[in-house]
Amino acid sequence: MFPMLTLLSMFYYICLRRRSRSGTRGEVLNSRRAMESNQRSLPLSVEVEQYAKEVLDFSSHYGSENSMSYTMWNLAGMPNVFPSSGDFTQTAVFRMYGTWWEQCASAPLPFRRTPLSFHSQDYIELAFEEPVYPTAIEVLETYHPGAIIQILACSLNPFSQNPPADVRWEVLWTGQPSKALTPQARQFSPSLKQINFPTNLIRLEVNSSLLEYYTELDAVILRGVKQRPVLSLYKMPLIDIIDLSDSEEEREAAEDASSSKSSSGNGYFNKLPYELIQLIVSHLTLPDLCRLAQSCKLLQQHCCDPLQYIQLSLQPYWARLTDTSLGYLQNRCTLIQRLNLSWTGNRGAVTPTGFCSFVKACGAGLVCLELSCCHFLTEGCMEVIAQTCPALQELNLSSCDRLHPQAFSHIAQLTSLRRLILYRTKIEQTALLSIVTFCTQLQHLNLGSCVMMEDYDVVASMLAVRCRLLRSLDLWRCKNLTERGLTELVSGCRLLEELDLGWCSTLQSSSGCFAQLARRLPRLRKLFLTANRTVCDSDIEELAAHCPALQHLDILGTRMVSSGSLRKLLRSCSQLLLLDVSFCSQIDARTVQELSGLFPAVSIKKSFTQ
Repeated sequence: MFPMLTLLSMFYYICLRRRSRSGTRGEVLNSRRAMESNQRSLPLSVEVEQYAKEVLDFSSHYGSENSMSYTMWNLAGMPNVFPSSGDFTQTAVFRMYGTWWEQCASAPLPFRRTPLSFHSQDYIELAFEEPVYPTAIEVLETYHPGAIIQILACSLNPFSQNPPADVRWEVLWTGQPSKALTPQARQFSPSLKQINFPTNLIRLEVNSSLLEYYTELDAVILRGVKQRPVLSLYKMPLIDIIDLSDSEEEREAAEDASSSKSSSGNGYFNKLPYELIQLIVSHLTLPDLCRLAQSCKLLQQHCCDPLQYIQLSLQPYWARLTDTSLGYLQNRCTLIQRLNLSWTGNRGAVTPTGFCSFVKACGAGLVCLELSCCHFLTEGCMEVIAQTCPALQELNLSSCDRLHPQAFSHIAQLTSLRRLILYRTKIEQTALLSIVTFCTQLQHLNLGSCVMMEDYDVVASMLAVRCRLLRSLDLWRCKNLTERGLTELVSGCRLLEELDLGWCSTLQSSSGCFAQLARRLPRLRKLFLTANRTVCDSDIEELAAHCPALQHLDILGTRMVSSGSLRKLLRSCSQLLLLDVSFCSQIDARTVQELSGLFPAVSIKKSFTQ
């Protein structure tokens, strides 16, 4: 086994070494001078300090699309809260934290070949007034800090009338998922890598999986100089997934090296069974697979085999993916079944034409298509998906908030859909009713923050009639759902395991709708009644009596739930893992401490404001 791995490593090394020679002579000379002088670059002008001028894009937020509370837009401008600590509505808060969402039935399956170094779950992009060469970035975190894992800079000036043809993203800093030792406020300012272009477009990527509650951000400060610093040591050019061609001479040299090693007895790699070599290369990430394909004809055959591309996540490479990349991968993905293009292609990197060409060539067998935050999508793209992917079972359009409302009507043709994510989209009621009418196999539906819907009672009634297989339904911040719609919903969709009614302020406990919900949904595992002030002890007792499988319950903000009903719930629901009682006026910190001691397996959340 060792000889074959040695030979594989040698091919890989040859490829890297060949690519390392792609730097220009001038770059190499500059590198040599920098090493000889052993000097770090110094600012050549006065440092500029600026707060974010505008929030350009983001993947999710806790707040409403029609207000400023807990929204990403709060990151623009000077701080509102810092240096105070606690839960404040004037901060920016992402939609998720912890591992709770990954444990739900509605969570998607992970993709193979995802690099171990890719941990990002959410992002936000901020524009600043003046392009500078960054010397420092300071993030003012006011509650449960530690989620930021990557900071990037873009060569594009978002306020320029003449954008460059080539948009570059550079990583300024990266780290592992973590959490701070204390939930108190802090000023986060990591050491930044030097870049060779000025920037006023900064992207923060976060991972909140290790946090015990929602992280809250107040402001971002960009410090930098306007004149270009002297660049430090020359760095090897990045091998991109779009840089995949070799000259004939390079290929012949690699094949000669392969032949000589085989003849000298170092592994006889080409004698291995085809399936074993396939298994070996299946452990490589996509860029490594593309590099290895350049080393010799044998490994090119294995690395280009469509069986290596049954499922493919391009999300980790969002900064480099282009129409050219998709065109190159097109011949390899003829058997693809699961494709993740989330976050990719924005600012012209992928065009509707390039995307449609790829889908037409490779989409016939797709069962899963992740397109979260893909702002290049048009109605034409949706029409191509509907016509080309008849077997599609999962479609994620989360935060595709620039997609025209009429485009969603094409989804109704995808009658095999099981999972549909429409969070933060502008889908309208007519299109949704058409989808619900024809996509009767739906099991997971996310309509969170869909603000264009006229009457959610009508939607709930149609779901009750047409989608009786529903297992999860997210109606987060659906403002006009009433007890009538909820009653019909739980009467028809008896298989529901997850129901998010957070911030649905029109629901009233006095109507008996929550009690009826508990009686009709015995399989319920997750229930969010966030910010519903009317939830009361009798509702909690009904859940305790009828929902023994309950795992996640959020009753943040209720004023009518006491510790007595919570004890009944905790005794009856032995599988309970998460209970959020933040801002519940009858549940104080002492009660939380007492209940946590009696039921240590349950994570009881109680946020605070100072």
